[in-house]
Amino acid sequence: MKNSTLPSVKSTCYKVFILGFMFLAMACNNGPSKAKSNTTETTNTPKFETIYWNVKAIHPDGQSLDVKMFDNAGEGFDIKAIQNADQDNLLDVKAMVNDEILPVKILVSDNQFTPVVAITDSGSAYKLKAITPEGEQIEIIGVARFGNIVIMKALTKKGKFYGVKAISPTGQLNDIKGIKINSQDREMTLRGHSIYAHVKAMHPSDDEDNFALPKKNIAKGPYNSNFETISWNIKAITPDGKNLDIKAIDPKGNTFDVKALQDSKQHSFMDIKAFVDGAVLPVKIIQREASDTYSPIKAIGADGTIYDIKALTEDQQKLDVKGISRSGNIVHVKAVNENGDLYAVKAFAPDGKLNAVKGIKIFDRAVEMNVQGHPVYAHLKAISQ
Repeated sequence: MKNSTLPSVKSTCYKVFILGFMFLAMACNNGPSKAKSNTTETTNTPKFETIYWNVKAIHPDGQSLDVKMFDNAGEGFDIKAIQNADQDNLLDVKAMVNDEILPVKILVSDNQFTPVVAITDSGSAYKLKAITPEGEQIEIIGVARFGNIVIMKALTKKGKFYGVKAISPTGQLNDIKGIKINSQDREMTLRGHSIYAHVKAMHPSDDEDNFALPKKNIAKGPYNSNFETISWNIKAITPDGKNLDIKAIDPKGNTFDVKALQDSKQHSFMDIKAFVDGAVLPVKIIQREASDTYSPIKAIGADGTIYDIKALTEDQQKLDVKGISRSGNIVHVKAVNENGDLYAVKAFAPDGKLNAVKGIKIFDRAVEMNVQGHPVYAHLKAISQ
């Protein structure tokens, strides 16, 4: 009897073991994965083979000059624009120093022009310079500010300016510019240095290079003399071509205008604000909750009050406006209807010019900053398409 029951017991134990293993595996698979808990950060950032764009100063005769970072020993290191996603509209610019990748920033300065430097982990700041065929080193500087954009040039000893570009392996060209997220002179402090602007490679924009030199230090404020601010309308576009108003809505259901503000002649990188009872409020993409599919977009009052950002249909239905996916430094913004359909969101100038509305990430971290206690995932801007 004992011998006849032993195989049955072994079989039963084996089955229990297998069932327990399968249950454990299913439980693990059903647990919160990185993709589910942080959709905007992971599942919507497809794997992409990084492309390195060369950074060059362009001589008036068309010749390209290498741009390098030089350390105290006089050794030069490459400067690259790094495309790590399928968008090339806003690329980080970095110094490639042996195994390190260093941030490139424009510093606050008391001089007329602002220095462009790479900053090491230890806090050393080394200037960027272009190299002529004769070996002359030409400093790279910020020369003029228009709203959120700082124009960058190589400045020769004779006072001539050379443009600074990022050139892809396939020959595409981006402008190297400084961008400002806020209107203050100092954006942040990085390893002991006051940062005036973040250096990026961006799509070229009309008219930005046609500037007159400011008569003051450009870090003392935007060079916006005699420019009357232009408000661009923010709209969601339906598949049949209808433009839906986008509004900020308070907890009581009152609606307020949302506009892109062109406060200088440049319109490649504009702030988007909500106008609430005489106050001009920042509009940000907020870090989403783990249970949310998309990242919410909100206006934030000075007292921390949150205003929903919605697209309004003809019958006054309110559609969410969300950050739906991330591509490198860009967060794509859409209006979402009740069926989950996605509508493009654009900024329309009074004369018909069109910009894309996007979230902008400056840092690799999930939360860029906190505004009145609210975690900001990305900054909402109207940028060149």
